[in-house]
Amino acid sequence: MRIILLSGGSGKRLWPLSNDARSKQFLKLLRNDAGRLESMVQRVWSQLKAAGLSESAVIATSPTQIDMIRSQIGQQVPIIAEPTRRDTFPAIALSVAYLHTVLQADRDEIVVVLPVDPYVDASFFEQVKRLAELLPESGAAIGLMGAVPTVPSTKYGYIVPDRDEPRKTRYYRVSHFMEKPDEATATKLLDMGALWNCGVFAFRLGYLLDAMERKGLPASYGMLRDVYPTLRKISFDYEVLEREKRLIVLPYDGDWKDLGTWNTLTEEMGSMVIGKHVKTHGCSNTHVINELTIPILVLGIDNAVVAASPDGILVTDKAVSPKLKDYLEDTREPMYEERRWGWFRVLDSRKQPDGQGAMTMLIALEEGQLLRYRRNLDRHEAWTVIKGKGILTLNGEQVVVEQGRTFEVAAGAGYALRAEEEMECICVQTGDFSIPNRWEALEEEWNELIVEGAID
Repeated sequence: MRIILLSGGSGKRLWPLSNDARSKQFLKLLRNDAGRLESMVQRVWSQLKAAGLSESAVIATSPTQIDMIRSQIGQQVPIIAEPTRRDTFPAIALSVAYLHTVLQADRDEIVVVLPVDPYVDASFFEQVKRLAELLPESGAAIGLMGAVPTVPSTKYGYIVPDRDEPRKTRYYRVSHFMEKPDEATATKLLDMGALWNCGVFAFRLGYLLDAMERKGLPASYGMLRDVYPTLRKISFDYEVLEREKRLIVLPYDGDWKDLGTWNTLTEEMGSMVIGKHVKTHGCSNTHVINELTIPILVLGIDNAVVAASPDGILVTDKAVSPKLKDYLEDTREPMYEERRWGWFRVLDSRKQPDGQGAMTMLIALEEGQLLRYRRNLDRHEAWTVIKGKGILTLNGEQVVVEQGRTFEVAAGAGYALRAEEEMECICVQTGDFSIPNRWEALEEEWNELIVEGAID
């Protein structure tokens, strides 16, 4: 069995903590068994490891999320990067081409596609294994998993099983689907034995390769990547699932929740208050999450979410928080991002009428990590080390830089920075802000930068 984890999302439903670079699955708001905060993707990856499935898993994502994934779950995780976002069918097709071409997976191998951010217990992944085992014997083309509903929810899609068919197995044939019904319809669906759609698909590798061939898509990973930006944006549900009649669904009678909005996420958070210098008084069922260094004081506000980050501040009643996405069409560029080497936060950004401007950032490098050799083509950079020590390579020369040291990087100059111990730096970029910041990557590995007689 092979696992494809889909990691996407525009980062709007949990704004201001989420953004295009840090979608909901990367927010460290859940508490693990050790009491430490972890993200949804960290939680799911640890559950995959416990179930013995992580070695067979790959993650399909956008280029903007690669650093975040590597930062949170490791540098060696196999990642399939979409050249552009094209929805779930192209992403799954690209992943199948990768399994077929790069990993040489057999056409009869079972592939299970999972979202990267479900809130489930360990039994969910045992049921995933059962689904992969049942699919060949069922004769179905695609197997699904459906969570047994606890309430007539209007937030989820439903899988309606064929209850008229005599059943001697643990699964049902699928009758039809129903997307996010109203409450009255949802109540009727529960009476029909409908299941919440978990977004899990299982199929033979060869089944999707054949479907791709019929649609004129190459099975070669490299060739499919080349034409990927031209593919139509369409979901797997519309392109494949709703056209296939040979479907089964395996019920899952355990904890399952989509933590996609503030009101659902806060139900599973281990703390009412997260962040520094936060105080509340007389607030019933109000959660406060503060990523800023300034204090937040909340008085007498019930059933609310107060969230603050460098991207903005949100104060919302929990009941209306799912509408948040409707108001975020014109949000600015992300002000905080995690990278494989650490993180950075924009402290200030301003632009003059003539396009000239300045941006001040706080940049943190973890011990042993490297800002790889590159050039900022348009902007001058002035750096001040405020914590730790590292080695700077600037135009072929290497020097030790530590707390209190300043250095400047002219536009177009090549530089790299390796942290000998955990570092924090203030970087001020100045130059032309009328166009997007342009970078040129140079040598990738630190050893390629070592010159005779230099510090290593």
